[in-house]
Amino acid sequence: MKTSVCIIGGGPSGLMLSQLLHLKGIDNIVLERQSREYVLSRIRAGVLEHGFAALMREAQCGERMDREGEIHEGFLIAHDGRLDRVDLHKYSGGSSVVVYGQTELTRDLYEARDRMKGVVIHNAEDVQPHDLASATPYVTYRDGDEIVRIDCEFVIGADGFHGVSRKSIPKGVLREYEKVYPFGWLGVLSRTKPVSPELIYARHERGFALCSMRSQVLSRYYIQVPLTDKVEDWSDDAFWAELKRRLPAEVAARLITGPSIEKSIAPLRSFVAEPMRYGNLFLAGDAAHIVPPTGARGLNSAASDIYYLYHALLAHYERGDGSGLENYSAKALARVWKAQRFSWWMTTMLHTFPESIDYDKKLQETELAYLFSSERALGSLAENYVGLPF
Repeated sequence: MKTSVCIIGGGPSGLMLSQLLHLKGIDNIVLERQSREYVLSRIRAGVLEHGFAALMREAQCGERMDREGEIHEGFLIAHDGRLDRVDLHKYSGGSSVVVYGQTELTRDLYEARDRMKGVVIHNAEDVQPHDLASATPYVTYRDGDEIVRIDCEFVIGADGFHGVSRKSIPKGVLREYEKVYPFGWLGVLSRTKPVSPELIYARHERGFALCSMRSQVLSRYYIQVPLTDKVEDWSDDAFWAELKRRLPAEVAARLITGPSIEKSIAPLRSFVAEPMRYGNLFLAGDAAHIVPPTGARGLNSAASDIYYLYHALLAHYERGDGSGLENYSAKALARVWKAQRFSWWMTTMLHTFPESIDYDKKLQETELAYLFSSERALGSLAENYVGLPF
């Protein structure tokens, strides 16, 4: 097989890039290790910054998002017996976010690729990039007993943290930065009306909690748990009881509970790999960086990678201009590290750390008190939450 761009990874990042390139006549193939059903079963974050929403529209995939997505112009932080609102619209200069589940977004992208007869190969086993430092890279994968080779000009590694793409960069070239947090998030999805029309982030001495949503009839809730906890340790009743303890009384009183549709524990980590380019391999999304979900930057950081890659490839194929590809890693990493800083700050401010001393707790209280006493501090939070410019 032969194509211009071989994209490893059929999640939202890979599908988005595939769709955008196809619309501009740039031939590409997507390889995905899992089945489509498996990819669509993954429950992920659903807060989209305005830049991501604009990319979905440019990819001609935004119709359902615009129809069903919830526009949020603010969110709430519960702390120290108070419930304070962050007015995103006011403090970011008129911007907002869209709450729309990643599963639905991925489904929209798949349907668009089907409509355009895009090539998305599922159950591609043993994917391996080759000759990445040369002008003629290629990718192989196994289909049953057959090894299939795809010759291409560029390889895009959008295959997640555990994928093969980042591991294909020589150890002497790759540098990795990582911070592992001493807790995880236990998340529950329930077919219940959300407790609040806007997200509620709760800082509590028992641990962090988050009230989120996927729609007006589908709620997503999280509580901070030790890394030693297992999903089996938590019955639905135990989860709801603990969530209520961490929320202000007036919020807990109106919480509608119900059976969990999905329940999982996600460990929290911050991770960045540099560089994001090696020869004709370009990393994007979780293959290059991970953030704690506290600041809703994960999927949105991937979107900025795709934005930069798409425009760089467009300049290369339409004008013979390779500067975007040359500068991709530096440009993407500059924004990635800002997202890392914001996610680390939100996580540090709102979570209970097992080894923290009284001094640390007082600093957390002071940080939140300062935040809501300063319009400039609120402006910084809002600017980062709705998304920095690409």
